[in-house]
Amino acid sequence: MRYAFLGPAGTFAHAAARNLVAPHTEPDTAANTEPLESAPELVPYGTVTLAIDALRAGEVDGALVPLENSVEGAVPATLDELAGGSPLVIAAETFLPVVFDLLARPGTALADIVTVATHPHAEAQVRRFLLTQLPKATVAMVGSTAGGAKAVSAGQYDAAVAPPVAGELYRLSSLARDIADHNGAVTRFVLLTRPRAPQARTGNDRTTLVTYLREDHAGALLEILTEFSTRGVNLTRIESRPTKGRLGQYSFSIDCEGHVLDARVGDAIAALHRVCADVRYLGSYERRDGIGAAAGPGRADSDFAEATAWLSEIRATGRTD
Repeated sequence: MRYAFLGPAGTFAHAAARNLVAPHTEPDTAANTEPLESAPELVPYGTVTLAIDALRAGEVDGALVPLENSVEGAVPATLDELAGGSPLVIAAETFLPVVFDLLARPGTALADIVTVATHPHAEAQVRRFLLTQLPKATVAMVGSTAGGAKAVSAGQYDAAVAPPVAGELYRLSSLARDIADHNGAVTRFVLLTRPRAPQARTGNDRTTLVTYLREDHAGALLEILTEFSTRGVNLTRIESRPTKGRLGQYSFSIDCEGHVLDARVGDAIAALHRVCADVRYLGSYERRDGIGAAAGPGRADSDFAEATAWLSEIRATGRTD
């Protein structure tokens, strides 16, 4: 088994891949599959797009990429790749605390730093530190934080904003530790695979999808939200993204509580299929943020089954007693 991640080694995506891949490479006892003979291979790629392209091309079995950050918000490259191209699904998610150090080659002083390399999301999380401590330094945006550290090690930049583990891997010194402007930042990573049947429900799941408006008219977004609201399905994230067609056309990337096999969630998605130009299902998977969710009164599967049986009786006999 081979898994792509946003590399090189030492990125937060690398750590997330190590956390997530092992549970998804255990033998499937229900299918009587044999245990793997060797550990899965983690393959670094320079950008989110390249990692996802490798998955679509069949070069790897999964791709571990960032989806959103508690400070900077969604990762546009991931949202756009999931909204277009051949379909993929999210198999799992994980959350990692984000800690950044200012890394440089041994012997470098703060006053020596003229150029700093980092990823755009990392730069946004340490912007105030850079403005106050390195006001004259030029910040170069690179594909990943660890990639910036690797470039510093090679002499291309004076310093990098990267996780401490990148300093260990590329033999750099920490000139300043834990420099994020906001303490407690967290990044959510998702494991992508090619489409497959939904995994079993856990009772605390999340479903991701992308919806496209049928036409631009007053209340179009409200129509989408209403389908969830009337069924008691809570949204945990909604992002608008341009469709790349013409100005003013947007799709909506949505996370909701529950599983596609839940009656209320499946019913909502079926309703969206009726009112939207297109709906792209991106997977149902266990929620890992430590927050539990339960269906409200009248919205459990048994309630939907009872209501369906009640309506069938009316249609068959006209009776409700």
